[in-house]
Amino acid sequence: MAMSIIDPVNKSKIPEEWINKSTVPRDELLEGIKSGMLVVLSDGSVLKRGYTTGTTATVAAKAAVLSLKKDVDRVSVPTPVGLRAVMDVRAKDGHAVAIKLKNDHESDITRGLEFEAKAVESDKINITAGEGIGIVTRGGLQSKKGYPAINPKPMQQIKDAVAEAVEEIGIKGVDVELSLPRGAEIAKQTLNSRIGVEGGISILGTTGFVEPWNDHLGEMKSDLVRDASKVVLTTGRIGIRYSTMLFPDYTVVLAGSRISEFLDSTTGEVAICGLPGLILKWGDPEMLKDSGYATVSEMIEVEPEGEHIKRAFAKTVEKGKGARIVVVDRDGTVLMDSEEQK
Repeated sequence: MAMSIIDPVNKSKIPEEWINKSTVPRDELLEGIKSGMLVVLSDGSVLKRGYTTGTTATVAAKAAVLSLKKDVDRVSVPTPVGLRAVMDVRAKDGHAVAIKLKNDHESDITRGLEFEAKAVESDKINITAGEGIGIVTRGGLQSKKGYPAINPKPMQQIKDAVAEAVEEIGIKGVDVELSLPRGAEIAKQTLNSRIGVEGGISILGTTGFVEPWNDHLGEMKSDLVRDASKVVLTTGRIGIRYSTMLFPDYTVVLAGSRISEFLDSTTGEVAICGLPGLILKWGDPEMLKDSGYATVSEMIEVEPEGEHIKRAFAKTVEKGKGARIVVVDRDGTVLMDSEEQK
């Protein structure tokens, strides 16, 4: 029986036949998969993941702390999925610069961006945000209003890595300030100002890794959708995690913004599962218009049973053409399920 290898980042199976089709030497390929950096497609072609803004900021923070005692040019840091991320960095005398890796995802506008960190010895560990990191100005986001836009998982990632560095060099604590000199400029190319983040980019990353994308990846997923008797279409990493838990006997496919396309190509039983901001806006793209809310998350936080939400869910069910629609929040709680309304 052919063996499958498990991708350590998204937990998907990589069939042995895909590995055998690859022109990359087997040992090198398996090592790349194990590290989380390589993704194998059905034709054996290989794409490279990158590291998130969260991981890059973590590298800069840890390197800055280590450089209080020695010059640093490479560091290893933890990621939220349990793997270690290893990156080159320039760090000396408490100041570090880490450059975000260029991965196989051309629309990632933060590729090549410089992340800076400054460290000063202190009595305890304290992380602050400086220039180029956005400030949250509205509710409904993972970071609280009035605070820097550093999501909880990357913030924990940064704290864990800084704690490693503090222990390694034998000090009591440290103040670390993170900044991105071009953050405010890059933020203008994002939707941050529309969702309530001003003055810079957000520090994000639920896994620590940025997924690659190319046209063939879409073709491969179309094959999966077409061939599966039961399929869940989802929109992101959190959607994949909870879809796998909620629908253990279904094929889970990351459809991203292509739900409609994949929905049209399936012949089996279909569910659509994910976060409200992605699923409901697919069903009702105009749901925020004239609502007074900047994001779906903010709307749900303020009035979870409101008419805007109910109307958007009804439109989503209609657009799903008989697919089961399941909306979950970030901790996996099912907020809406079309099966319960039958």
